[in-house]
Parts: sequence; structure tokens; C-alpha cells
Amino acid sequence: MSHVGVPRGTVRKRRSLALLTAGVLTIPALAGCSSDSEETSRAVPQDIAPAARDRVADGSTVNWAVDAMPTTLNAFQADADTATTKITGALLPTLFPMDAAGHPKLNPDYLESAKIIEREPKQVVLYKLNQQAVWSDGREIGAPDFVAQWRALSGKDSAFWTARNAGYERIEKIERGSDDLQVRVTFAKPYADWRSLFSPLYPKEITGSPDTFNDGARTALKNTAGPFQLKGVDKAKGTVTLVRSPRWWGEKAKLDSLVFRVVAPKDRTKALADGTVHVTDIDAATANRIALALRDGSNGQPLTHGPGADLTPAAALRSWALAHGSDEKQAEIAQAAREANRKAVVAYGAEQKALRGYAVRKSLEPAYTQLALNGESGPLADDRVRRAVARALDRQELAETVLKPLGLPAKPLGSHLALAGQPGYKDGSGALGDQNTKEAQALLADAGWTQGGAAEKPKDTKAGSEAEKKDAEKEGEEKKAGTAEKSEKADADEKKTDKTEAEEKAEKKAEEKADKDTDADKADRAAAGSDESAASRAEGLYIVGQDDKPGAGPARSAATHVLAPSRDAAAQSIALLRQAGAVSGDSAAAKVTAQDKQPGGAAGAYAPVGTAAPAPASVKGPLGKDGKTLTLRFVLPAGPGSQSLRGVGDRIAAMLEKIGIGTEITKVPDESYFKDHIASGDYDLALYSWPATAYPATDGRPIYAKPEPATDGSLLVEQNYTRVGTDHIDQLFDQAVAELDEKASRELMKQADARIWAAAGSIPLFQRPQLVAVDKKLSNVGAFGFAAPRYQDIGFTDRQAAGSPADRKK
Repeated sequence: MSHVGVPRGTVRKRRSLALLTAGVLTIPALAGCSSDSEETSRAVPQDIAPAARDRVADGSTVNWAVDAMPTTLNAFQADADTATTKITGALLPTLFPMDAAGHPKLNPDYLESAKIIEREPKQVVLYKLNQQAVWSDGREIGAPDFVAQWRALSGKDSAFWTARNAGYERIEKIERGSDDLQVRVTFAKPYADWRSLFSPLYPKEITGSPDTFNDGARTALKNTAGPFQLKGVDKAKGTVTLVRSPRWWGEKAKLDSLVFRVVAPKDRTKALADGTVHVTDIDAATANRIALALRDGSNGQPLTHGPGADLTPAAALRSWALAHGSDEKQAEIAQAAREANRKAVVAYGAEQKALRGYAVRKSLEPAYTQLALNGESGPLADDRVRRAVARALDRQELAETVLKPLGLPAKPLGSHLALAGQPGYKDGSGALGDQNTKEAQALLADAGWTQGGAAEKPKDTKAGSEAEKKDAEKEGEEKKAGTAEKSEKADADEKKTDKTEAEEKAEKKAEEKADKDTDADKADRAAAGSDESAASRAEGLYIVGQDDKPGAGPARSAATHVLAPSRDAAAQSIALLRQAGAVSGDSAAAKVTAQDKQPGGAAGAYAPVGTAAPAPASVKGPLGKDGKTLTLRFVLPAGPGSQSLRGVGDRIAAMLEKIGIGTEITKVPDESYFKDHIASGDYDLALYSWPATAYPATDGRPIYAKPEPATDGSLLVEQNYTRVGTDHIDQLFDQAVAELDEKASRELMKQADARIWAAAGSIPLFQRPQLVAVDKKLSNVGAFGFAAPRYQDIGFTDRQAAGSPADRKK
């Protein structure tokens, strides 16, 4: 399914996938301070209709829908996407694929063993290759392939265009072992995630030169080593065809061919009904269509849904009367409408009948949706405001909104660095605290956001938005001015008052106009599980929490600046660090270090003792400070597949309104959502997803690394699009990636996760749902969850069903 909200190109390449889901996804109850157990929740099992190989027929073709043609077949390039991952998974060696629990597991098709054989003075890993493993040209897989890939991805040769080099830059040398089937890798620096390397493994013919690496592997892979090999790429037809590999030494692929076919998400229901695909990711609306088809097929009753199903007897009688009335023009129009409706009913009925041949297989996708809070500037640069936002959220309700209608466990996610069921998962949300409206209001009050604050004159500001800093500088300059300048200032204030009144009138008109256009918003509020409507696709903007008094939120500076938390944040950090230490089990973490008192250090999760919580803001309207209302710009994707995401956004806006935070919801096209808004920092609040990983120390660091100032004054954020980070978090990642004891490395990651929660830049909400429509006769394919597909096991359990239903129509 199309994924808006997960950065593109992220195939575990430092988790940089792009714009993953605009609405289809799969997943986990807030435990507060959890126990110290390694796992606090079980993973949702995969749903693939498993069958023993002897029950699966040989032969036939399966058509598998993808969102778009892969722009490259080189998984290490920046524009690699999910289609690249699927295709290369069937063609190239993956040495340690993830198992059903999200843990890397040795692949015996390629390796007899792989382990650390020396730790001092340097880490040495010895790979023993399967002696039958060969490339499709007959050459043995060996040390030269490892060496070529290391050199291409080490980052030392800029001629290779690669999106990541994580881990490869730590290698000192690679050499042949005692024979050609042994590969000895020596590391210059310890690397805990060494199992992540050399997957997928490309032949030296591709990685050996910049030309073949940069360009040759984008459209062709002549030499492969998987159960399938590449037959052809047809851009005109939108297909990539794989066929069974005669050189494959493992268990023979059951299918003759596997075709990845481009089908847009909006066209997938029709593609299933037409029989042009066997396997496709789907959204909740299509899943509901299939469920209705299966139900209707068993009861033999007329359809009670679809075109014309909501036509009342009175409306039907009126339609008939108009069609047979004396007014010829009206009769012609009515007859045409009735005929169009009749055809739609027939077509819908035929589609429903065809959809009975499919099953919906569902699990939780190895990815999670988060609320991102941009801490670069504006109100969210103040850690107290970020924590207030976080503590206003009922994450259980949000999880239920998306997952409960699908029959999936509705549990909020408790970690940024592992998913439920993975080794090392622990609910670290206690470092921030449970949902608590009074605490959230107290935090806002301590940050200076109060009732009536929007009507106050600007005062000296603490650290916060660039607009506030400029106001303070301007006031300082005015104090130095003489009497004449003060007089001019009085005149300017008078004009400013006039302007404000004019702006309020203009904004009032805009709100009245927005009130008239509510169809799209109502469709979005229906969100999860609701049928798509044309109105839900409308783009636009509306403001939540500003019904009584219009006001503009702080202006965002065009330039990128280093984070500057408020002066009070340091005092509050003590409480948080101790809380984070208690949650992570790190006794040392409870101590306040000098670095945690510096700007960017983790801040406290609670307002100072004695801070009075204001009256419920939902009664009195949005809070304000220095003449400005507390309004946050909430950017959401506008595409038809993003209804569920927008429904979650609406609920979040309502929760924030209760504590006095207004939200200005802006819907933008899916194609520009991530690049033009998330990555560029053009948002206050946003919803997007990150894929799961078995290697959080490697893949998580660029996502949560503290932003660093560049020489041009901008901010280097890597993949930390919230612009919130601390030195301590970075140090914990660095320690974990160099810790060769797996248990100790996981403990360091739990400590890092507690501090990421405390910083309140990213609030995990839930694992995404994974819905896959599959031909009912197909086995060993569907919602895989964490696990990598075993392409050689996919096939039809009924030989007569081979090719059906996708071969019914062409």
C-alpha cells in the first residue's frame, strides 16, 4: 500500500525510506513505568496462510501489486524504495533476515556460520559460506564480493553514490580465511550491529566500479543469487518480471514466475475484481468491501450497500415520477440518472462477486506512527510546551481509533527503538508520564501561556521562537531611543491596533467561509474504517480552538537555528533525569550531570511543585502570551489513502484544545508532504512513520541525533526532523553500537529511549496496521509482520487454482 508519512528510500538504510504511508499501515496499553522485563508485550503473529511445501503446487504465476516502478535496483542508493526491497529480496543474498519476532536470524541458504572469533585487540568476524552458494553465472560467492561491497560503501571513495555507509566505515580489512568459503572481517572499531552488513550482498561485478554501482544496477541485475532471477523490466506496462532461477541451490521456487505490477492504491479494488493481481496491500475501505463480499456470498440476500443502497422509498418514487413525467427535459435527465445508477449497481455487484475469491490477511506492520513536534522554533522550542502536548494525548484512544475497527490489538507503542515482541522492547513512556490534563495545563502555565495572554503587550521573553527573540531585541532598541522616538512609537502602536482590528475582521470572514466547507473535514473525522469520499480528498486549512478570538501563531523563521530551550528548563531537568533513570534501570542516570544542564539537555516531565493548573482551557478558549495565541500548525497529507491519518490528527487537535492549544490544520499533497514539509521543517506538528529495525543502535542514531549547526548558520539534522536532541542521547547510541555484549547494548538502548521520551520531540502512537488482500488459494504470503518473505515457498495449494483469479481477465 502507499505509505505517506514514512520518509522515502527507507529500506533500513539508516531508515530513510520515503513518504511511506498516506494512510495504510498496521499494530500496540500505555504501561507508564513498566517492569524491568525484557519484553512487556507480544508481537502480533503474521498472517500468511502457512502451508507445508508438499501441499503447494509447482508452477503458475503470481501478480503482486506495487505502488510504482522501482527507480533503482540498487538498495544502497537514496531513491531505493519498498519495491526495490521486495524485488532484491527475491534475487540477492540476505545473510541475516528478520524472523517473526523481529530478530536477525542466520540464513542457512548462504551461511554455515558467522560469529565473532576475536574481541581483542580488535573485533574479528568469521563468515563460513554455504559451499553450494553461487551467483547465477556459476561463480562462487566469496571474499571478493565482500571486499568490493565494503570498498563501495565505506565512504572513502566519493565516486560511489551511496545513501549509507553505517558499519562499513568501521571495517579495517577483509581477507580470505583458510579457504575460499571463509571470509574474515576485521573491524577498526567494535561494531555491535555487524549482522546488518552485506545484506543484500551484490556481486563484485556491480560493486567493483562506480559506473556499474551508480548506473548499471539501477535498471538491471545480470548476476543474482536467489530463488528467482530477473527476466525483464517493462516500464510501459509497469511490470518487473522474475522467473525461477535454474542456478538456485536451495529449495526450488514453487512459482514459475513472480510479476511485480504497478497498481495505484486507488485502483486496487478494481484490480482485484478484474483479476489482474493476486496480492496487494489495501486500505480499510477495500478490506471492508472484501468482508462484505464474503458475507453476502454466504447469505444469498440482495446487496444492502453500494450505489443506490441509501435510496429511500420516497426518493425512488420521486425518481420514477420524474422519469415518467410530462416534463420531457426533466424526464430525460431523470432517465439518464437512473440508467447510470443501474449500471453502477450492476458493476458494483459484479465486483463484489469477484472479491469473494480473496481473503484479507492482517497483522501489524514493522513500522510505527508518531506525532512529531518541531522543536526548532516557535512555542515548541520550549520543552515545557512539548511535554504539555505529549501529556495531553490519550494514546490509547488514538490507537483504538486506527486498530480496533480492524480487529487488531489496540495498544499504544512504548518505545522509539523497538516494537512489541522484539528483543529489547520495553515501555519507556513512564519517563515522560501518563496522560494528565492538569499536569499539561500546569506546564503551559509555567511556560507563560495563560488565559488572556493573547491580549497582553509583549514582554521580555525567555528562550523560544525567533519571533520572540526579535521582539525582545526591538524593545531593547526602543528603550535607548529619545522622546521623539517614543512619540513615534505611540503613533505606530495606534496604527498597529488598527491593523489588528482589520486582521481580526479578515480572519473572521475566513473562518465563516471555512465553516461553510465542512464536507471534507467530516469525511476525515470518520477516518478509520470509513469509505472514501471525494470530499475527503480536498486540501485546505482550518483552525481548531480559535472559535472566539482569532490570532496568529508565532511566525517561523526562514533560517534554521540551533535549539535553545527556556531558562527554566534546566531547573526542571533534575526531575526528568531521575524519572528516566528509574524507568531505564540506570542508577547513574538519576544523577544530574553537567551536560544535562546545558542547552539541549533533557528537561523535566512535570511542572514545578506548586504551579497551579489553570481552569479547563476548552471552556475559555486558547491560551496566549505576549499578545499571541498558542496556535500550532498541524500538517497532514491530503491524499485519499490518508483518511485514517487525518482522523488521528483531528482527535489530537481536539485533545490539545482541551488544554488551551489551538491547532491550524493544513492538508498538503502526498507527494510534497515529506520533502517540502517534514524534511524542511515547515510544520509544528506532523504525523509520519518510521520502519522497525533489528539494529536500533545503528539505524536509530541519525533519527534522534542532536542537530548540529553548519558553517552557513543552518542546522544539520540528519534524519532528526523534530530538531530535538541531546548530547547524552548521542553518547548512549555511540556506546551501544560499540558494545559487543548484546544484553548490555540493549540496556543502553533502553536508557536512550527513556531520554528520547523525556525530550518530547517524538511521541510514538501505535504500530501501523498491515492489510493484504490475497487470492484465497495462495499460501505462504500475506501480512508478514516482521519476517522477510520466503519467496520460494509462495504458491497455490490447489493446482487447478494456479493462475486464478488473476488470469480470469487480461
